[in-house]
Amino acid sequence: MKAAVLYEANKPLVIEEISTKKPGAHEVLINTAFAGLCHSDLHFIEGLYPHPLPVVLGHESAGIVEQVGSEVTYVKPGDHVITCLSVFCGICEQCTSGRPVICTNTDVKMAPGQSRRLEWGKPDQLHTFTNLSSFAEQMLVHENAIVKIQKEMPLDRAALIGCGVITGFGAAVNTAGVRFGETVAVIGCGGVGMAAINGAHVAGAGRIIAVDTNPVKLQLATKLGATDLINPNDGDPVERIMDMTKGGVHHAIECLGLKKTAEQSFEMLAVGGTATLVGMVPFDQKIELSGFAFLRERKIQGSSMGSNHFRTDMPRLIDLYLQGRLHLDDWISDKIKLSEINDGFTAMKEGRTVRSLIDFGIAS
Repeated sequence: MKAAVLYEANKPLVIEEISTKKPGAHEVLINTAFAGLCHSDLHFIEGLYPHPLPVVLGHESAGIVEQVGSEVTYVKPGDHVITCLSVFCGICEQCTSGRPVICTNTDVKMAPGQSRRLEWGKPDQLHTFTNLSSFAEQMLVHENAIVKIQKEMPLDRAALIGCGVITGFGAAVNTAGVRFGETVAVIGCGGVGMAAINGAHVAGAGRIIAVDTNPVKLQLATKLGATDLINPNDGDPVERIMDMTKGGVHHAIECLGLKKTAEQSFEMLAVGGTATLVGMVPFDQKIELSGFAFLRERKIQGSSMGSNHFRTDMPRLIDLYLQGRLHLDDWISDKIKLSEINDGFTAMKEGRTVRSLIDFGIAS
């Protein structure tokens, strides 16, 4: 099968012929239908986060089950599935206390360099990324890294749910716990930010302020539920939000992963407000906050994959899409071939896309 391999940070991905092992007892082999290009992948391409190399990246995907291991009963060949990097064991302390998204069992949620599911005819180990490696025609994954979905759900839209949607929507609904009538600012209107806006809207937020420098993305944000638009090129976003809200927002959801915007998310809070960091701030970078501001019970927190319970949350998100309440159709900026993956990431860096999807040509 073909896969896109990252050999060195800040270098183009290379299309190679590789293979996977046969499924183990609790593993599932999936034919990849669609894989989204996510900004998190770009962080690793640019070397902002460490990972053993060479590696097959990709983690936002949907596909069709090809083969299952001897102990797998949850799915069968032919089933449609969404993958999720929040693979869980179901028995560790985090899983049994209701937080499977941060499962600590490294036998299931394997650390970088531990998995040996990918093979090729070279002496160097080919590494798996986030227990998935979606930039390949097939994926070999643990059975607890997938959710089975109904076949009437288009697999291209389903792939978006696998990371961008569950991360942004979940950050608003699960992590931040946005409530009816509250005011929310979402910083960054890429795929994750758009999902956070849509999630805040579904949760009943009274006012949703979208913050981005791209006018096209800001206009799309209004379709997903944004009530106010702020372009930082037109003035300091913190000052403008504090003025327009008469004191700040209940929730600020940061989806860019920049030091400056992480700090701004805290600065634009009302008394008692909460900032939720979704974007991946570079690995070795620190953020600076006013200690005094905490005395007014302002809070800042992180969100991992939208604090999801993905086998519960993703089917509900599909229902919202099929009801017309989760707006995925406008997210897909482009469908590309695997061979065009580097052009796709260039378009991402230039801000020309919300989401590009690799179409592996097996389903619509």
